[in-house]
Amino acid sequence: MKKISVLLLLGLFISVGCNTKPTPDYTIKIDDTIRAEQIKDMKWGMFICWSFSTFYGSEWTPTLDKDATFFKATGCDTDQWCKTARDAGMGYILFLTKHHDGFCLWDTETTDKKVTNSQLGIDVVAKLRESCDKYGIKLAFYFSEGDWNWPGAADGKGWSAGKSINPETKKAQLKELCTKYGPIEFFWMDHAVGDGGLSHTETVKFIHQFQPNCFIGFNTGETAGRLNLRERGRPGQIGDKKAVWGENHLKDNYDNFLVAEFTYPILPEHDGGADWFYSLPKHDTLCHPTEKLYNDYVGAVKFGNIFSIDIGPNYEGKIRDIDVKTLTEVGELINSNY
Repeated sequence: MKKISVLLLLGLFISVGCNTKPTPDYTIKIDDTIRAEQIKDMKWGMFICWSFSTFYGSEWTPTLDKDATFFKATGCDTDQWCKTARDAGMGYILFLTKHHDGFCLWDTETTDKKVTNSQLGIDVVAKLRESCDKYGIKLAFYFSEGDWNWPGAADGKGWSAGKSINPETKKAQLKELCTKYGPIEFFWMDHAVGDGGLSHTETVKFIHQFQPNCFIGFNTGETAGRLNLRERGRPGQIGDKKAVWGENHLKDNYDNFLVAEFTYPILPEHDGGADWFYSLPKHDTLCHPTEKLYNDYVGAVKFGNIFSIDIGPNYEGKIRDIDVKTLTEVGELINSNY
């Protein structure tokens, strides 16, 4: 009887072991063309912007007179974010880790201006990683290359008013993000206050020490990374200048790009408040129609793009009801037609 029990247990162990696929090691380099197809297969995702500007009521929040307590979130429902993404047929979440205000949404060692020093008191990136794994959603990061707390910056102003310089801190922050939170599908690099004193070529090389398969895009349109960013753009082939917005995106050399991403806010044009972040409560019923989002999803699939629709969680750390409803309807259309 004991021998039979041992054999049964051994057989169960072997069976489970044979049917369990090992987790791929994301630190091992794979071919870029294979990686590009993996990125394209994500199709569309949720771009989440959550920082000081959520509570400031404007897109850019001057920061030198503010500490971590300015971030007044009373909750953080990353499960809701990820469940909504899954129900909408999304493959990834693109999360804002640090905006130009320099407020870090992870437990960084580089500054006191971080979410764990706010009243929320939790590492949001770590919490989001857990929820992404729970719901089968992949994770990408937005990162402002410089910020207004660094030397040379003009608080609340763009790079032309003063370029933010602090290359060692930039590297330290990127290393934390690359080594503490698992595989990163891609980085969306915002150049609005400069490159932080580390060139884009150097930035790509530095990240690839830790995440060799992570694609990197710069909203200047620069080709240092493999990802062509189209801020406020639309579907189209790589090199299609009608698919981009703003002269900074109009580059002549697209040879280094393997995938294009386009993004815009889920909020239509409105009076007052922010665009990419949660706006004012009076705008809580405003949202692009389901049909527009679905048609852009279809365009993304057609051209091999990825489409990051931007959502701003509210003061309670939840996605607005209108956004959940709209994205769920897009997911139903995708399930019916694909």
